Amino acid sequence: MKSKLQRIGVLTSGGDSPGMNAAIRAVVRSCAYHNLECIGIFRGYEGLIEGDFKPLGPRSVKNIINRGGTFLKSARSKEFRTEEGRAKAYRNLKEADVDALVVIGGDGTFAGAIQFNKEHDFPIVGLPGTIDNDINGTDYTIGYDTALNTVVEAIDKIRDTANSHNRLFLVEVMGRDAGDIALNAGIGAGAEEILIPEEDMGKDRLIASLKRSKKAGKTSSIVVVAEGDQIGKNILGLADYIRNNMDEYEVKVTVLGHIQRGGSPSCYDRVLASRLGVGAIDALMKGERGVMIGLVHNKVISVPFEQTLEGENEIDTELIRVADITST
Repeated sequence: MKSKLQRIGVLTSGGDSPGMNAAIRAVVRSCAYHNLECIGIFRGYEGLIEGDFKPLGPRSVKNIINRGGTFLKSARSKEFRTEEGRAKAYRNLKEADVDALVVIGGDGTFAGAIQFNKEHDFPIVGLPGTIDNDINGTDYTIGYDTALNTVVEAIDKIRDTANSHNRLFLVEVMGRDAGDIALNAGIGAGAEEILIPEEDMGKDRLIASLKRSKKAGKTSSIVVVAEGDQIGKNILGLADYIRNNMDEYEVKVTVLGHIQRGGSPSCYDRVLASRLGVGAIDALMKGERGVMIGLVHNKVISVPFEQTLEGENEIDTELIRVADITST
């Protein structure tokens, strides 16, 4: 690494999340503030391999803080998983005189950064951009708050229909390995049951709970299901099981899917992304590398990449208790 940074690259990788544009904007404008050049790298690690670079200045990122997605685009790169692909990416960075890199993404993005660092000793700092909130070392990831608000708004609308009929709605939300969205959105939307991969509720217990709700006078119910929950083969199979074991409700299924990733980022995500983007450039100027910039107890911190990938997602047991109590 040069004794003085002059040019910093920035890219987004993996699944998009609301607030990525705000993070890019903060990186670019922080570079300008410190008289550094910023290079935008399009289509993530794939663009790094193909040399899809473009200089970015403060005006290049105007009017994007309110936009969802990522204007730098994102892509998954099979070639970057190979040693030859990473070597090509490194050559492109050196030829473009890029001194350091800011990567915005999730665990797959950080795993790629770790391997790249091992092979080429190149300064990289990461920002946690994923709606799943499943990155260790930060209380919140960029996009999580917006996704929660999107899910709650959708469930509120579904409940209007559920209340108008004698219906049970199963609502599937994102969360292959982490139930944070399902648990928090379920509490916020007043769901009768919440199914998450961290807690195996079991089919019999679910049916018993739904029957208790019906006996207590509820004419409709909402069950929020994380896509990674293992109670059934999939949400359609779970719906069939409920139909076969409980005829009190008409069962309907709604899969929210990728609408959870889109939309204008919330104020919280815009501020979080801005703080972390500025923090990334501050860290690089201090000589830090191989770290993620996160937020813990409302303080911006640096966490080694390896630590962000350690262990499994831990769900907040206090929230599970709150969900059990408030759903009665």
